[in-house]
Amino acid sequence: MEDIRLMKGNEAIAEGVIRAGSDGYFGYPITPQSEVLEYLMMNKPEERTGMVVLQAESEIASINMVYGGAACGKRVMTSSSSPGISLMQEGISFMAGTELPCLLLNVVRGGPGLGTIQPSQSDYFQAVKGGGHGDYKMIVLAPASVQEMYDFAKLGFDLAFKYRIQVMILSDGAIGQMMEKVILDEQRPRMTNEEIIAKYPWTTHGKTPDRERNIITSLDLDPIKQEKINIHLQEKFKKVAENEVRFERINCDDAEYLFVAYGSSSRVCQKAIQLGRAKGIKVGLLRPITLFPFPYDEVNKLSKQVKGILCVEMSAGQMIEDVRLGANGQVKVEHFGRLGGIIPAPDEVLHKLGEHFINEQKHGRSSN
Repeated sequence: MEDIRLMKGNEAIAEGVIRAGSDGYFGYPITPQSEVLEYLMMNKPEERTGMVVLQAESEIASINMVYGGAACGKRVMTSSSSPGISLMQEGISFMAGTELPCLLLNVVRGGPGLGTIQPSQSDYFQAVKGGGHGDYKMIVLAPASVQEMYDFAKLGFDLAFKYRIQVMILSDGAIGQMMEKVILDEQRPRMTNEEIIAKYPWTTHGKTPDRERNIITSLDLDPIKQEKINIHLQEKFKKVAENEVRFERINCDDAEYLFVAYGSSSRVCQKAIQLGRAKGIKVGLLRPITLFPFPYDEVNKLSKQVKGILCVEMSAGQMIEDVRLGANGQVKVEHFGRLGGIIPAPDEVLHKLGEHFINEQKHGRSSN
């Protein structure tokens, strides 16, 4: 019998992490993601699976606890919201340098600074361009529903260990707080220490007579060796980009205009499509599911078909840079966004599409 529940997005990912066979969660409360830690504490995963849940004394402490757990080959996670993720950047960069897999959740709120507790998408650059120091990338998944918040827990861990990479789920305060139906699947068992040692020889678990010490560090003072490490990382990121692009197309087959949006903005755009099609405007939506790797090829393909692209974000314009790279000058790309935690309305989005493309074309001006 299916296990179907009405859950908040923050609750769904917490349950998803438990059922993904996670070994540990280390975090610190901050609005609007505090329910993740609260749900884990209330549902006692240590009794269900043996999973450790610990509230650290700070975000910095929590990411370094994740570092330690990941070094032992454990499936570990932390979550926070924008200012807290900023505090974690050094630890994330260290994990990138040591190729330690982990799952990260950012339930984005408005900024900069402490900003507001309302939803935003202004952490896109921080997530996809590498918010810490050094040349590194993370896989970034962008859920657009509570179900995907749940599903991406298992997907995130799978990708993290497949590539020995950090995976961030980039959500926002709206998806974290909204309630929807969620279909829950079966519990995945946690791996034993013996299974981890056999499957992941890169882990550290104490000096034993039959193996050399395994010191996990990102420090190498020899520039020749450090360059080789960086080249290896770039090759890995290229492999990820070739194999892990995910996106959703909605009403794109006959589209003359295109929205590109992720997360909460993509849901707004779906309603804007309905309003537009009712008026005879053939508009579609490309929803990136992976923000890194970004679906450049699909943007490029659709750019050959449509008369204009509107990038819709709850920010001053960040993803639009990647959309324009994908379009490669073939079609005009414009931006529409609301700031400070305001979610745009569907009629606003449709109006902006008309303002940028349809109205000017009626007056005989080219959109290219």
